[in-house]
Amino acid sequence: MLKVAVLLADGFEEVEAVTPADFLRRAGLEVHLISANNVREVAGNHHITFVADLFLNEIKANNYVAVIAPGGMPSAANLAGNPKVISFIEEVAANGGYVAAICAAPAVVLSKTNLLKDKKFTSFPNRAFKELMLPFGTYLEERVVVDGKLITSRGPGTAAEFSCTLIGLLLNDEAKVKELFAASLYNF
Repeated sequence: MLKVAVLLADGFEEVEAVTPADFLRRAGLEVHLISANNVREVAGNHHITFVADLFLNEIKANNYVAVIAPGGMPSAANLAGNPKVISFIEEVAANGGYVAAICAAPAVVLSKTNLLKDKKFTSFPNRAFKELMLPFGTYLEERVVVDGKLITSRGPGTAAEFSCTLIGLLLNDEAKVKELFAASLYNF
């Protein structure tokens, strides 16, 4: 079964973590909520607490086909400030996996990696985020941007589209994505 890691640090945007986790599990993927701070309970930005499945120091990047970095502040800063998180993300990519980031995470987290260079990407529509990313590649004002194995998205309102885009890439199954959309009553 294909495994996907969702990285959690205090202050994450709940919709950007739960929507991908839920949709990917509905699609039959094995999704692990990973605590980047080695605490079992991780508090979201809106005071909803998630219970992590595993700690970052318990997993190996080569076991995952994708890693998702939800946005939210201060979560994105907490992820970016953790060298083990950056290393894990880069290792997933080096092993041929997908790196998916949404909202603040493309700018704040991925700018700490080597993954944005010469790529197309997006983030939450914030001038500071855009300026942080511009030196690396091409910033687009689109809901979801795919460039190779890099998937970026804008925020909570794009979480379903972001999730289904990743599912489509991982499973290479457009019918499965359409089925998931129909079952969830999502339409874009």
